[in-house]
Amino acid sequence: MTTLTRQDLNFGRVVADVLCEFLEVAVHLILYVREVYPSGIFQKRKKYNIPVKMSCHPDLNQYIQDTLLCIKPLIEKNDAEKVVVVIVDKDHRPVERFVFEICQPPLLSISSDSLLSHVEQLLRAFILKISVCDAVLTSNPPGCSFSVLVHTRDAATRNMEKVQVMKDFPWIVADEQEVHMKEPRLVPLKSMTSDIIKMQLYVEERAQKT
Repeated sequence: MTTLTRQDLNFGRVVADVLCEFLEVAVHLILYVREVYPSGIFQKRKKYNIPVKMSCHPDLNQYIQDTLLCIKPLIEKNDAEKVVVVIVDKDHRPVERFVFEICQPPLLSISSDSLLSHVEQLLRAFILKISVCDAVLTSNPPGCSFSVLVHTRDAATRNMEKVQVMKDFPWIVADEQEVHMKEPRLVPLKSMTSDIIKMQLYVEERAQKT
């Protein structure tokens, strides 16, 4: 067993790569399962050795990729506390918030053969849980859309302009109503603890959606 710091092996970049790949799959699957877009734009793919649905719409895919590209440096520096997929109704009021809470340990105790394979198994369990989450959530109204938010630590918030990755895809402060829901129903979906990251996923669901 070896103890490492976050600077060893460029640990932050490894975690960011793993998490952003997972989040891309998760966002696509959330949009499919919660019927934000027609099922016809999704195709079956294989990720984490299980079948998943991912969009084949170029503009949607580009938005998701650009968003995660901008989030990646924040994860790498351990400055991202939460990544949130917000589903809003046609009046732009949130009906559901899929919240991924992320925590990275300052010190790691890992064995080389378990570093990524174990994490992949845990992430697979998250994907499987998302794929059946409609069983514990109520139907959303028609005409929904979505956005992706990132909650940063205080120090990172003050330096957001310095981590601007794409000039034509700038960070903006989220609307207050997207960040907070009044008395939502809390639906825990999955949590994980590994040598390199801790994460939990829960849904904040609006009580009355129509």
